[in-house]
Amino acid sequence: MNLNKSYKKVWVSNAISLPSFIGYLILCLGLLVSPLAFSQDDDQEIEEVVVKGNVLYSDQVYALKTPVPLINVPQSASIITDEDIRRQGFRQIGDIVRYTPGVNTSQGEGHRDSVVFRGVRSTADFFLDGVRDDVQYYRSLYNVEQVEVLRGPNALLFGRGGTGGIINRVTKKATLGETFGAFDLGADSFGASDIAADYNVPTGENVALRINFHVDSLDNHRDFYDGDRIGFNPTMKVQLSPETTLDLSYEYADHERFIDRGIPTENGRPKGAFEKITFGDTANNLTTLEASVFRANLTHNYSDTTKGILSVQSSDFEKMYQNLYASSYTAGASVVTIDGYYDPTERENLIISGNLINELQIGSTTHTLLMGVEVIDTDNTNLRYDTFWSTTSKDKETFNITRPIDFSVNSAGVATSNSFRTKLNRQTASDIEVTSFFVQDQIDLNDSLQLMIGGRMDTFDITVTDVKNGTAESREDEEFSPRAGLVFKPSDNVSLYLSYSESFLPRSGEQFKSLSASSARLDPDVFENTEYGVKWAISPDLSFTAAYFDSEKVRAVRDSISGETSEVIGLTVDGFELELKGNISERMYIALGYANMDGETSTGGEPREIPDSTLTLWTNFQVTDKFGWGVGLMQQGESNISNNKPGLVLPDYTRVDFAAYYDVSEDLSIQFNIENLGDKLYFPHSHSTHQASVGEPLNFRLSLRINF
Repeated sequence: MNLNKSYKKVWVSNAISLPSFIGYLILCLGLLVSPLAFSQDDDQEIEEVVVKGNVLYSDQVYALKTPVPLINVPQSASIITDEDIRRQGFRQIGDIVRYTPGVNTSQGEGHRDSVVFRGVRSTADFFLDGVRDDVQYYRSLYNVEQVEVLRGPNALLFGRGGTGGIINRVTKKATLGETFGAFDLGADSFGASDIAADYNVPTGENVALRINFHVDSLDNHRDFYDGDRIGFNPTMKVQLSPETTLDLSYEYADHERFIDRGIPTENGRPKGAFEKITFGDTANNLTTLEASVFRANLTHNYSDTTKGILSVQSSDFEKMYQNLYASSYTAGASVVTIDGYYDPTERENLIISGNLINELQIGSTTHTLLMGVEVIDTDNTNLRYDTFWSTTSKDKETFNITRPIDFSVNSAGVATSNSFRTKLNRQTASDIEVTSFFVQDQIDLNDSLQLMIGGRMDTFDITVTDVKNGTAESREDEEFSPRAGLVFKPSDNVSLYLSYSESFLPRSGEQFKSLSASSARLDPDVFENTEYGVKWAISPDLSFTAAYFDSEKVRAVRDSISGETSEVIGLTVDGFELELKGNISERMYIALGYANMDGETSTGGEPREIPDSTLTLWTNFQVTDKFGWGVGLMQQGESNISNNKPGLVLPDYTRVDFAAYYDVSEDLSIQFNIENLGDKLYFPHSHSTHQASVGEPLNFRLSLRINF
């Protein structure tokens, strides 16, 4: 085992009371300093983290707390390293998702990452070094070591949410005793450009500093689209003693971009004739983010078999988005109905968690025991103003469809104007407190049979104050989330597994913005998943995985007449995934993924955003020691735009990508990427009926990497 990784952390708000804070801190410290309540076998050694250059080996799953080799993880998981990200020219989370089986992108209303995990759309199941990162924004990849995409419920390790899966970004940390650095520069044919810097330097015998920085200038094929992103992330590692290490990190992010909500549909499909028209304007479609995140992680090795971790995180987010979008459209018409809103959010968190992991021998079995406690206290404020048109005194108005659309004159030729500060839709202040305890035991019964079993108890307490109406609603949920997995290994390089897991989502939703009186009476939604799979390490550099899964969403509802509660099956999804990834030879690399899913809503209809199938392929061929090329293919089947509306669909599409690489010297490399080589018109996702995104046409990107 390898216990020298960072593990999951938790949030507690800056508004937490001093006595509570002291109590939580003592509780976490107790996990670190208390004598162990079980015996240890000092002869049982724990593996060190294996690092290849500065990239963690891709058969280690960082997000699982206990660093289990991927072949022993009883669930579907994909790992994308920083080398994969650079090689394929990925610029955002959505690029990674498109090449990962079992997940697909959603529009996210043009201002946030949004992923569909096995039919479950989520804007909040994102984590940074195992810590919840659920504010809605587009996440940067400049300081990422690897990205892990886990499918299936993950409440035991991550708490509420994670209902269909999670995405965890592993950040770059300072490295002791080494000096290295790199510059990355890039530009594409749309006009976008970017620069990133990464520099690590020892500042003492037991201290190192690493700084990651990036600036992006955004552009694409759509009218008005532009934006800028800045990220700054210094980290420090301090080895306090041979057994104790402190990692410190501060990240600042400042983002601004145009919001594009896509185009209307006609006769059930996106209207291709509108592909170049933007149904918004440069003044009103805007999102901004300013974030500051401080993290501290203290690890202590009690022995070769026992490790404790104390983590603290303080974060402050200010997010705003406002937009106009097409809310309705009549087939064949030249007029569109426009709606919109202004929506700012502020969120503050202080995060504290403690974990203790121990490996011990009991008879003939080896146990890797993980125990943890987490406490979360989040303050969230949000308000929303609807559009208010001077001509209708309402939130909607009709306009002629032109390029660009003139929002100063309505479709009747009457001058009009919009205010984003007149019609207040809602204003809320939310306080969330979560206390969690979890235990997981990974048991090696013998050389061929492993059992993973555990559970998590979450107490989720939320109060939402409706500032606009002068009311407040509260609810406290106590939920137990079990997880069990059985792994059979007929040989060291093959595993067969069966797993069961649950997650829950409170009725306040992912972003805590509202809690009605009726919702406050209802239990959380519960998501159950059963998965069967096989993993085969064909060689040390090539692996194959296959999995079948069956997931079910259960909702508690209350009869409005009798007051009795009942349970309703809200969504069922089943399907299978295949993934082949690694080096076929010294010169050829391949990443092949396939997924096929089928779902049913509570009314027996077809759910949204589940493609018939997805197929992805990326392969690299190293022609010489200096030159190589790669080609990618993504194929997405037809999918519904809305639940229970089989006639309203996104058409299937196939996109081909290409890349070429040349190492000018040991310290300089040039890369050329082509997206959508065939220049095909396609629509990757849609938020709702008349908001279908237009996929990027042919795009060329040239990038340089300078090592020093």
